[in-house]
Amino acid sequence: MTTREIELSAGTVAYRDTGGDGPVLVLLHGLMMDASLWDRTITELAADHRCVAPTLPLGAHRHGMRAEADLSLPGVARLVAEFLDRLDLRDVVLVGNDTGGALVQLMMGDGAARVAGVVLVSCDAFDNFPPGLTGRTLVLSGRLPPRLFGMFMQQMRLRPLRRMPVAFGWLTLRGDAATARWIRPVLERPEIRRDAIRMLRAAGADTGLLLAAAERLPRFERPALVVWARGDRVMPPEHGRRLAALLPRGRLVEIDDSYTLVPLDRPTELARAIREFTQSCAST
Repeated sequence: MTTREIELSAGTVAYRDTGGDGPVLVLLHGLMMDASLWDRTITELAADHRCVAPTLPLGAHRHGMRAEADLSLPGVARLVAEFLDRLDLRDVVLVGNDTGGALVQLMMGDGAARVAGVVLVSCDAFDNFPPGLTGRTLVLSGRLPPRLFGMFMQQMRLRPLRRMPVAFGWLTLRGDAATARWIRPVLERPEIRRDAIRMLRAAGADTGLLLAAAERLPRFERPALVVWARGDRVMPPEHGRRLAALLPRGRLVEIDDSYTLVPLDRPTELARAIREFTQSCAST
């Protein structure tokens, strides 16, 4: 898997790309995460898929964005569309987990011309935005001045605090090493803290965003897979069932022994569901 960079309108975006033939998967992460969310799932899928995973400006990115960049969720969704255009990726299966799934829903409502199908993995939906206690705490922290926000995030260096429900504790059963890595950019680099605050404040200003997006989902007539953690404590499992029912070609898979971040907790099972989905898309 090669790590590359591309200059987009908002700034420099790093991405991982396995190359190769087969269906193209573009995998999107959530707030305060990076593309490494998908590493173990990509390892399972790379033999017969091209997997492309950008690190989006959602708080764990490596390059500060331009001052004029739109870091609202609709702005980041447009950045993903620009990314697909610039790499000339076609017939993409767009995969999103956590707030990455919110980005996928926004793109579905905007037409998503380069997208052949979607996979929504335990994600923000309907009125669950910001999602759960974790998301609400994070968005509230974004109201702090940059110095105080930095002090708040410094607490996440300690594993017992990272494992609290207001942090990453209800997002993953097994992925603490990844969460420790994800917080480093916002702790160490002022420009990333500034971006994170801008992004969180924009998210807090439009909490009805996904309710409006849900109204457009029944018009998405391409194949759609919804994968949800049965034991999710942040993204209600009934939201997965509602999403699958809303989508004309939607299908639901529920996964045991996982919290929201299924790519960390159950990567093999998630990869199996995605592979079966892409195979079924190819046969229709």
